[in-house]
Amino acid sequence: MPGDDPGRPEDDPAHLRSAGPLVGVLGGMGPAATADFYTRLVRETPATTDQDHLRVLLWCDPTVPDRSRALLEGGTDPTPWLLRGARVLAAAGSDVIAVPCNTAHAFLPAVAEEAGVPLVHMTERTGRYLARHHPSVRRVGLLATTGTLRTKLYDGWLTDAGISVLEPDPVSQADEVMAAIRSIKAGETSSQLLRTAARRLVGRGAQAVIAGCSEVPLGLDSRDLLVPLIDPVQVLVRTLVALHLSARASEPRRDILDAECHDGTKYRWRDSG
Repeated sequence: MPGDDPGRPEDDPAHLRSAGPLVGVLGGMGPAATADFYTRLVRETPATTDQDHLRVLLWCDPTVPDRSRALLEGGTDPTPWLLRGARVLAAAGSDVIAVPCNTAHAFLPAVAEEAGVPLVHMTERTGRYLARHHPSVRRVGLLATTGTLRTKLYDGWLTDAGISVLEPDPVSQADEVMAAIRSIKAGETSSQLLRTAARRLVGRGAQAVIAGCSEVPLGLDSRDLLVPLIDPVQVLVRTLVALHLSARASEPRRDILDAECHDGTKYRWRDSG
């Protein structure tokens, strides 16, 4: 009989609220990076039971057109694909949406406006993380897709924090960074290429290196460098875990996602309490 099943979530809204926000993940760019993101989310959550973990909806769409090609060569605009995924996640009840793809952030303002659900801005979070945890760093090297570099996705956030950005020279960008990213997307490893590119940036004065493409941490380890390796995906993971723990606390912090994007887009965690 309707109402006789005590396990139906719609019958227990108080329990749903105490369980924390429902996190929608707009993924698939690429699949290995998205799988790595979710693995880290599980690993970083302080949990002793299944029920202690975050509630996550994962939309993994590898058919999203190449983001760098759209930015650099007039290729197919990925926005409709991103919008479709965001709408699915919003309709399913996501309280926030996370996008573990750096270059996709170039298209997020339109997605945020249409989805009506707060987006956790990974590049903005990385700028905040650097300013708070590495205050002495004033020059960072950026390993990212050419699309991310060309659109200056990180520069605004870092400039606001008083940090300048060093990019690989054109040859290193093409033959090392992009070659490594393509290799990782194809299921291979390219650790040596990424190590070489990162060490070139350190040699030019980088006090830290940002792994500004979600494939980069799959081929580059912090132990490969003498300076900090800043991983935006890890920053995103920790932001979501903090949001989850705050929502379950007796006095939740509503400031965790309160912010204004560099392009003027505002987002705020929808209070489900």
